[in-house]
Amino acid sequence: MNIKSLLIGSAAALAAVSGAQAADAIVAAEPEPLEYVRVCDAFGAGYFYIPGTETCLRIGGEVRFTVGFGEDVGANSTSDWYSATRGRVFFDTKTDSELGTIGTYIRLQGNYNSNTANNAGVSLEQAYITVGGLKAGKALTWWDDTGINGELDDFADASNFNTISYLYDAGSFRIGLGIDDLSGSYNGVDSATGLPLNPGNELGLEGYAQVDFGASNLALRGVYDLETEEGALYATLVAPVGPGELNVAVGWASGTTVYVNNDYEWTVAASYALKATDKLTITPSASYWSTQDNVDAWGVGLLAEYQLAKGLKVGATVDYVDVDNEDDNVSGWVRLTRSF
Repeated sequence: MNIKSLLIGSAAALAAVSGAQAADAIVAAEPEPLEYVRVCDAFGAGYFYIPGTETCLRIGGEVRFTVGFGEDVGANSTSDWYSATRGRVFFDTKTDSELGTIGTYIRLQGNYNSNTANNAGVSLEQAYITVGGLKAGKALTWWDDTGINGELDDFADASNFNTISYLYDAGSFRIGLGIDDLSGSYNGVDSATGLPLNPGNELGLEGYAQVDFGASNLALRGVYDLETEEGALYATLVAPVGPGELNVAVGWASGTTVYVNNDYEWTVAASYALKATDKLTITPSASYWSTQDNVDAWGVGLLAEYQLAKGLKVGATVDYVDVDNEDDNVSGWVRLTRSF
């Protein structure tokens, strides 16, 4: 082999090695495998696993637009109509643990009403933790569930507090007890004396019991305001009858409490939600009230709701109420609700 051949061979070998090293330097790394969102069906529809965790999350909400009418219900109580918009979004999580199912629930709500000068921004309507049947945080209590189908069942007032409660659920039988912080309801001035409110026992007690009889159920809710030392009871019967559902309710209050609206002493109400078609429900209702001052009132109403599409509903109601020593009143609204 002569010198020329040796030099040419060496140069070719070096070129091959250099080319291999250059090719190795620009080889792209393998992409990391993606973790797709997994459906979580252990707690019902709509939940999915938060990536990288065993916590299931459900997100939803609602937008509701209402146009209402009635005597002096509008801006500055001078017009006979108003419009209102409400938006809600919630975040619901569930995780299995050695303590049972641990949950959290957060619901944010914002309102805009044409008859209110200063409309509030978005607020924390609910935020609570659940461990099995234990609930702690800001929540709508069992008292919020007083009422029946239709829009003419006025009795309960405040029902959203910082609360601690426990519910025992045996399937067809449920019973629960709770303690509510009523401090926020007593901040302000006594309307009778004009003096600042200075309560000492700003707590409320709640009780709840329900028994199911097939598709029917009988429920009793009770509250006690430790500040005023007064309480209230509300019983409901729900039963399928024919092509609809019958609701009957009876409420009684021993005196003035945070929990009862308009100083009511007792009320009785009934409604029938007629399933006219798969999409249309028509609900006539009637109620009677009596206050602690023996002022009586009665009313009748008619609510119609139509399911336009999945998650989209339109409704309208007309109510007539007659109160002792006052002019009778006709009011109502038309409402479009989108839930997701």
